[in-house]
Amino acid sequence: MLTFPYGQKEMDYLKVKDKKLGAAIDRIGVIKREITPDPFMALISSVVSQQISKKAAETVWNRLVTLLGQITPESIAEKDLSVIQSCGMSERKAGYIKGIAGSAITGRVDFKGLHNLPDQEIIETLSSLHGVGVWTAEMLLIFSLTRPNVVSYKDLAICRGMMNLYGLKELPKEKFERYRKRYSPYGSVASLYLWELS
Repeated sequence: MLTFPYGQKEMDYLKVKDKKLGAAIDRIGVIKREITPDPFMALISSVVSQQISKKAAETVWNRLVTLLGQITPESIAEKDLSVIQSCGMSERKAGYIKGIAGSAITGRVDFKGLHNLPDQEIIETLSSLHGVGVWTAEMLLIFSLTRPNVVSYKDLAICRGMMNLYGLKELPKEKFERYRKRYSPYGSVASLYLWELS
């Protein structure tokens, strides 16, 4: 299993920058979060798991893998919408998956070249696809492209973790941004701990 890469250097940096986060890092230790290095597969997987439980998402994903053999733009494109839907998802979600595959085949999104683009450009490119929002794109930055500095304001658990860590009743965007800047350039590592604290 491949996990998000970080180590003592990132942990030590965050501990110096933020004493409360530092105490949480010491308490929790190293977090191993699985990554999916293929961004196309990672994106399809995140669309599959949108708005359903983890267990349901695993079931649907396993059926899709069984059906297609390999999750590639081509293997998705050659199956009818109804066949993809029969893995246990809504017609709309199956349509999103077909659309993402189509955008890869036509070259509208160059999934193999994504890693060459800056974070913001990747977010803009991916969130222009139907069924993909900013949050999904941000998660792909962390869990596929292993970008080091992503803290998502759209992630409820990250915001909850931040509120728990600092004893806040609410988290306006400007306060969130202040913490996000403090964690930079290792925001993604901070995110791993904030999830644990949610």
